[in-house]
Amino acid sequence: MKNKLILLTVLFTSFSAMAQELKKIQYTDQSITHQAEAVIVKQNAPSVLVLPAWMGIDYEARHDAEMLVNQGYNVFIADIYGMTDAPKDMEAAKKLSTYYKEHPEKYRHKIEVALNEFIKLGANKEKIAVIGYCFGGTGALEAARGNMPFTGAVSIHGGLKKTDAIYNNIQPKVLVIHPAEDESVSKQDIDLFMDEMRKGNADWQFFYYANSKHTFTNPQSKDYNPLMTQRAWKHILLFLDEVLK
Repeated sequence: MKNKLILLTVLFTSFSAMAQELKKIQYTDQSITHQAEAVIVKQNAPSVLVLPAWMGIDYEARHDAEMLVNQGYNVFIADIYGMTDAPKDMEAAKKLSTYYKEHPEKYRHKIEVALNEFIKLGANKEKIAVIGYCFGGTGALEAARGNMPFTGAVSIHGGLKKTDAIYNNIQPKVLVIHPAEDESVSKQDIDLFMDEMRKGNADWQFFYYANSKHTFTNPQSKDYNPLMTQRAWKHILLFLDEVLK
């Protein structure tokens, strides 16, 4: 009887998580209004902050957020730019994302604003990881470099360059999901990143995925690689299980 009750509880929790959909959440940073998308599966449950790619909240961010919800995590997809500055094309996205990459302290500020809103909604402030894609992957690494209060940081085909020369002791655990054929990241970038992790005494992992180009995890990309995406997702879930549970 006890085993049946446990099974029913697990099934009910899983069904409840799957039944929830992303909801739009507005929050402000001074005079700027941001619009995130979030699901709170349960108050104070382990939580994941998602940083989208340079065009802002997109299909990949939503798709993976929903998969994380199905794993029982609270999820919050941050809006880094704000509603009025949302890029309308690739050129605008490049300009905006470059600004934040060249000013990591401002990028970390936007991440912090989103994080605080997430905590207000019900994220467990002791068990929050950050995941980012492309430009968002750079943000996840900047969050780790700044020792923001995340237990783990995942960069998915993100930029690796560090813009300042200060090497902190990096406290969040770090996972890098890197496509082996990513032409946007040089071997020098990778070598410098690994050197930075060593100097920062970080707990880090770096996975290469064969026959994969920059946007290999995005189902809407011509370079989508379903097999390697499946493998990467398993690595991500294993990492989250370690840092959040």
